Amino acid sequence: MKNIIHYIHLYPKRARGILGISYDQFISLMDLAKLTDQEQKAQLEKGKFRVNAPGGGRKPKLTIEEEICLTLFYLRQMPTFEILGLQFGISKTEANDTFHYWLKILRNVLPSSMLEQLENQEGDYAIVQELLQDFELIVDSFEQSIERPGDNDEQKRYYSGKKKYHSFKNQVVSMPKAKDIVDVIVGKPGPTSDISLFRGQQEKFDSGQKFQGDKAYIGGDNMTTPKKKPRNKELTDEQKEANKKLSSKRIFVEHIIRIIKVFRIASERFRLHKDTYEKVILTICGLVRLRINSLVLPNL
Repeated sequence: MKNIIHYIHLYPKRARGILGISYDQFISLMDLAKLTDQEQKAQLEKGKFRVNAPGGGRKPKLTIEEEICLTLFYLRQMPTFEILGLQFGISKTEANDTFHYWLKILRNVLPSSMLEQLENQEGDYAIVQELLQDFELIVDSFEQSIERPGDNDEQKRYYSGKKKYHSFKNQVVSMPKAKDIVDVIVGKPGPTSDISLFRGQQEKFDSGQKFQGDKAYIGGDNMTTPKKKPRNKELTDEQKEANKKLSSKRIFVEHIIRIIKVFRIASERFRLHKDTYEKVILTICGLVRLRINSLVLPNL
């Protein structure tokens, strides 16, 4: 099999299709992840009492660059860990451990949304909440199938009658024209209604914030939705035209969801343990923000 990291260096324009982000974005992300890894290890080292000098023991088979590439490759392509190990010349256990190790670091360095990026900066957070009122934010949800839970009560809780399978539901709030992910809710049970998710998520915003949504959000406060066809009647031409204009604006949140699903781990049946779902999807949202250039990584 081809060495993926060598292939990407040789053909940098193909990085986006293989890893989900461009070559330059991969290099910037790798540098930041390396630095974060070094800082975490230095912090752990302070609390250790060593008999042997650091750096001893068996050397890793992969470089840090290859390990980060492996993690991104799994998120984008979602092979089995056995195939992933074969691709990188390690065992499936090492591939699994490497993926989960770097997933934590990527999650730390890639804020999943604008609000998450500012949540520890109270002054900036309040300013952004105020500035967002100049826009009508777009809301939509999507479901992802999961393995049928073994517990009977759990399987009832996660069974989506609409989709006819067990699922997690996620909800995205985006800027107009898909310029950024403003907020995201991840991993709720599939049968949860869109309007219930929205009402909980709405608490993060100013009370005057306006939103756009589809018919599932009818009844939401400050929510613009399409006109629903009355029973046994038809919509007027004016109402149809208004619905068409709203749809042309609301389509941009669908573009965000489409890019999230470019990463196959977010579109196919989720095979990992359900406890990792939130971490994985929020990391994907961070990668999407990086991909669309709404998240700019610091220059190191």
